[in-house]
Amino acid sequence: MTIPQWLLISIVTLTMTGVIANRIRLDIAALLTAVLLGILQYAGLGMLGTTGSKQAASLAISGFGQPVVITLLSLFIIAKGLDKSGLMRWIATRLIKVGGNDEGHLIGLLAAITAVFSLFINNVAAGILVLPTAMEISRRTGIKPSKLLIPVSYGSLLGGMATYFTTANIVMSDLLAIANPPQPPLKLLDFALTGGLIAFVGILFLSIFGKRLLPDREPASDQALQHLTGSELESFYHIQERLWDARIMPGSPVIGKTMEEIGLGFHWGISIVAFRKEKENIYIPSYSQHVLGLYDTLIVIGREEKVLQLQKLNLEISKAQENGSLSQQGIIFAEVILSPHSMAQRQTLKEIEFRQRYGLSVVALRRHDAIHRTDVGDFKLAFGDSLLVIGPNQRFMELKKSPDFIIFEPNPADQPLDKKLALQSSFMLMAAVIASIIGVPIYLSMLFAALLTIIFKVITPEEAYRSIEWQAIFIVAGMYAVSLAMVNTGLASMFGTAITRMVAPLGPLGVAGSAFLLSAALTQIIGGQVTAMVAGPVVITAAVLTNVNPQAVAVAAAIGCSSSFFTPISHPVNTLMVGPANYRFSDYARVGWPLFVLSFVFLLAGLSLFWGL
Repeated sequence: MTIPQWLLISIVTLTMTGVIANRIRLDIAALLTAVLLGILQYAGLGMLGTTGSKQAASLAISGFGQPVVITLLSLFIIAKGLDKSGLMRWIATRLIKVGGNDEGHLIGLLAAITAVFSLFINNVAAGILVLPTAMEISRRTGIKPSKLLIPVSYGSLLGGMATYFTTANIVMSDLLAIANPPQPPLKLLDFALTGGLIAFVGILFLSIFGKRLLPDREPASDQALQHLTGSELESFYHIQERLWDARIMPGSPVIGKTMEEIGLGFHWGISIVAFRKEKENIYIPSYSQHVLGLYDTLIVIGREEKVLQLQKLNLEISKAQENGSLSQQGIIFAEVILSPHSMAQRQTLKEIEFRQRYGLSVVALRRHDAIHRTDVGDFKLAFGDSLLVIGPNQRFMELKKSPDFIIFEPNPADQPLDKKLALQSSFMLMAAVIASIIGVPIYLSMLFAALLTIIFKVITPEEAYRSIEWQAIFIVAGMYAVSLAMVNTGLASMFGTAITRMVAPLGPLGVAGSAFLLSAALTQIIGGQVTAMVAGPVVITAAVLTNVNPQAVAVAAAIGCSSSFFTPISHPVNTLMVGPANYRFSDYARVGWPLFVLSFVFLLAGLSLFWGL
């Protein structure tokens, strides 16, 4: 072995040992490894490029510009749009109805739905889409995220074994066409039977044994912090007790005026929560724009004696209709407190013109143990007060910029499905998938879809930045340098050739099985996409030389590229789950090794049944 090869093995071993021993974070280890490889290249060693090339040291950070990183960034943004629309919460609700609170059922359902998604889209995309659903199920059922997120990542990998559209599978098909002599490429359904058998058995295994093998660990502190839903905030502030409908009747002087002009809050001490037009859905008020009409219904909060005075304005007063909580009907609530040294202290909401300045309404104030829902605008604000505020989501974004207030955003779990946003975000995702299928590079199609998600205001640029799991980005970008060094130093080729020579005498099934084992072994270190390019030519050549069906061997090797069950760094979708579930390095191997054995056994069975090996 050469000096660069020994150095590469030493660096990876030292940094990964620190990760396994929980002495260093995985993302820091990945970046540290990349930096060390860059330094060695700059010193003249051929770690990332030709020996003596100082310019090649820049390849240490080239991972940040790789298609997989751009695809990841884009998918985080697209998934945020789907989540914001309520689509993933809607799916979570249906899964809970089917699986109840049973861990085994929910583990199997999450693995299965991710596998189905990964039949049509990238494995990472499938994992990103189902991740919010799994976290919502965790919140509602009390099951730890650590019990649910590895099934999501492994479900995406299992599904990827059964479809042509996995990156490694496409690479293997292309390699067949350029083999010597050229071989027919793989067809669309060549992975379906063998991969489908493995996926079915793998999901069944996770359903039965997952709850015993998966860790039961508290999530990281930032994930453990749970915000109240809007419905829970309504209950905490006892909103329903003083919620009224005020219907505008003929002859009312408020007809033709805006809510700002009638000034119910200023003159009557009553808060308008929302309004409803005849036979239409509930709306959040826009005080300066909405003109009140005949038979509009104002939904107001206040003491009965205050609200009944509105009859003088020819408004018909009744208790608010019981249609569930306001939050479940789309009204957004948030809790707001004064920041330290806030300029709003010792002033009233009227004095600081809170509603006019921010476009939001304060419907309740909590001071010590007392909750006030009438004449809220007349209270002198004090540090420690908490305000229950309603308004459009974009207005809350403006309030966040104020140095005088701190917002505690509610959990959106009880918000209704926004059909328009769900349709827009789903259409953009499907358009990107279709574009990828017809030949557009997936990173370009996904990036375009992500930009459209922002341009069409499905989400704001600020929401897009916050949606990205930067830990996953740093791990993937950092580990790309390791993959590059494996190829450049010749370590991957040497490792693959040696293994193939050992198992070639074992016959057709042995050759195919060895192709799987080689790909799976390399995948744990350098990732499936690079493994396909490194191991593919070796195993296809071995198949041709031994007169074994090259297509069957290519399928086996490609499925091995998806068998990333041992480490969190073996596939980006595994990496995604580390932060939210607070996983440790060893958690993956504990569940992964029996799943790997099952995959190998049923791969051999599938090759024998469906390929005649």
